[in-house]
This record gives sequence, structure tokens and C-alpha cells, in this order.
Amino acid sequence: MAVDDCGAYGHPKIRTPNIDALAKAGMTFTNAFLTTSSCSPSRCSILTGRYPHATGGHQLHLPLPSKQVTMAERLKADGYHTAAAGKWHLGQAAKKKFDTVRPKINTWLQTLKDRPRDKPFFMWFAFVDPHRPYRPGAIPRPHTAEDAVVPPFLPDVPETRKDLALYYDEIARMDGVIGRVLAELDDQGVADNTMVVFLSDNGRPFPRCKTTLYDSGIKTPLLVRFPGVVAPGSTCRSIVSSVDLAPTILDICKVRVPKTFQGRSFSPLLTSPSKTIRRYAYAEHNWHDFDDHGRSVHSVRFNYIRNYYTDIPGTPPADAVRSITYQAMRRLRDAGRLNDNQKGCFIKPRPREELYDVENDPFELQNLAEVDKYAPLLKQMRAALAEWEAETDDHVPKKRRADEFDRETGDRLKGGRRKIKRKAKKKKAAK
Repeated sequence: MAVDDCGAYGHPKIRTPNIDALAKAGMTFTNAFLTTSSCSPSRCSILTGRYPHATGGHQLHLPLPSKQVTMAERLKADGYHTAAAGKWHLGQAAKKKFDTVRPKINTWLQTLKDRPRDKPFFMWFAFVDPHRPYRPGAIPRPHTAEDAVVPPFLPDVPETRKDLALYYDEIARMDGVIGRVLAELDDQGVADNTMVVFLSDNGRPFPRCKTTLYDSGIKTPLLVRFPGVVAPGSTCRSIVSSVDLAPTILDICKVRVPKTFQGRSFSPLLTSPSKTIRRYAYAEHNWHDFDDHGRSVHSVRFNYIRNYYTDIPGTPPADAVRSITYQAMRRLRDAGRLNDNQKGCFIKPRPREELYDVENDPFELQNLAEVDKYAPLLKQMRAALAEWEAETDDHVPKKRRADEFDRETGDRLKGGRRKIKRKAKKKKAAK
């Protein structure tokens, strides 16, 4: 889900009354960024307070190794009842770090009802919505093609509008469940003593969004409702990262933050939103259905992107490749009807460096990396990236991982993931 795909962040058509109510009752962060726009690596990063490449779960579907320390087990050891419900996607070892794990949809409310009432609690509620694929009928009153707000990097054609409307429906369905969970907190009489945090784990599941290092991929909605601590209707414009969430929660709960965490607590911002805890937010793109390796450094105004594999295009995830939007883009490309802003998913080689002024160019359409005026800033951003890579022991892989799907059709390639599974089975049998 992209940052601006709800009413709280200004979308004029998507119906999200419960998310909007969270914003009115709490704090809205306008410069919150994910460490990656890839679902399971992002979740691993949030739970461990570490950057994806440092978790062992940096590529899609890789399980979180048991040796990784999470905020869940720290809270559990301190007497909190810890539960996860909904989409899991973290592997088997991570389940032991919670008291309860219910990796099925429609289990949020029951998980909250079943908690022991004599313990404080930590709930990790994860949604499948608005993940692809999309089908009509998600909500009784669906959004229409006329409701769609089409960004300039996507073609404004019927397929895109239909696709966006179905995506909006899933966001609205998710919002309804959020409302029921918030109502249950009220019914249990604990709403005034519970911090509620809402964020996404990756960007809009469309071309040039999810898995990218553009704001459409890594900029996330972040809302915090905490009665008695956070002023209702407040706004924080300071940079925060999803890697900061785990240390923040432990800090607020007065649980010692482990040395393994790489993020910083943003708890001071909850009472003093004008403060600053970091200058930059760092993000990464690793293998996700397709080969890639990219990094970014984001300040309040500028986004610097380094593409290490320039020989491949910026292909979206396989499910987005199979979407009606992407297939329409292919047809328009072949007919010469895509404008320059809409060709990014197909162009190769890609530029090694990209620099965008997101304040004046929010859709990141004008690459400033080769503009002389910005040479000093570019040098500064390069240095910040090099320093972060050294501090977090981040390296370009010695060997590249092959694509698992066709970049044009989204069909699985022969010998892809199945071959990897066969190798794993042989290794296990040898033991």
C-alpha cells in the first residue's frame, strides 16, 4: 500500500474511515520510509530492527533465521503476551518467538479476544490485502474506474483504472477490519492504554511502485495513536525508518533494546515531533522474483538511488507483471504509445545513479544525477551511502541469482524455484 492511498494522506476517493480516525486521534508521519519494498524482507526488518541484508531474510520468501533477535521475544521475556495473526511469511523458526501465531486471514479479532487479560500484550496483525491478485466483490460498494487517481508514470487507460479500483476495494476491506479491531479495544476497556501503530510493508503493487526505491515503493503511511502521550491530530515531518519501529516499541515498554538492533528509537518524536532522530533513511532492493540489487539514501527533500545491476530493466514483481496494467503497458509500448515517464519498467541499461527532488518532483520523473548544479549534493549522498554500507556490512553479491519468472509475461520459468527445492531436499537427505 502506497503512502497516499488512504484518506489520511490525502487520497480523494479511497474510503478509509478507520485509518483516517487513527490519524485524527494520533500522529501522522509524513516522511516515514521502509527499508525495502518487498513483503517478507520488510517484515523481517521491522521485527528485528535490522536492515534486510543483515537479517538473513533479505530476499523474497527467505525465512527469518532463528538466531535473529526480534522485538517479540524481548517483549515475551518481559512478561508480555505476544501474538501474530494474519499473513505470516516469516518462516517456521520465527513462530517460536511469539506465544501465539495464527497464520490465517480473518483471525485478528479472535486473537485479540483470546488474549490473557492479566498480561500486557503485543499484537502483530498483518493483512494480505491489498496484495494481488484482485477480484471483484471485495466490498459491497466497490470503487469505480472514475475514482482512480492515475500517477503520471502509469498510462491512463481503462485497464489501469480498473486495476486501481480493485486495489482500492481491498484497502477499504482492510480498513473495515481495522475498525473492528479498534472497536474491540474499546469494548475491552484498554484503548486508552494501548499504542496502535499502522504502516505498510511495501509500496503499491503496481509497475514502478512495489520493489522499487522510488517513493511509490518505499514511502509508507505511518500512524501512531497513543492516548495521553501523542497529541491528537499531530504531524511529524522528521525522517523515520521502519527499522526504527522495534527499538521504539521496546523503548516505550521499558524493555532493554538489544545491541543487534540497527534502528533508532523515535519515541522522542511522539511528544516533540519537531525533533530529529536521523538525517537519512536507507533502503535496499534485493532479489524479488527477479534479479536486482539497488540501494537508496533519502533525506526530507532528496532521494538518491544507486542501481548496481544496470543491465536489467526495473521489472515489477511477477504478480504485477501479470496484471492488466502491465500487460496494457506492453501493448502500448509495442505500439509506440507510452510516453517517456511510462517506459521505466522496460528501459535498459538503467542509469547507475538517480537523484530526485521529491519536494518539487513528487513522482520522481526528472533525474538530476547528471545536472552540474547538484554535483555537490550527489557527492554527499554517495558518501552517506558508502558510510552506511560499511557500517552495516553491506556488499554486492559475488554471484547473481537468476530470475524465477519471465519479465514480459510473469510466467514461471522452467527450472526456477523447483530446482532450488530439489537441491535442498538432496542436502537434507545426505545428513
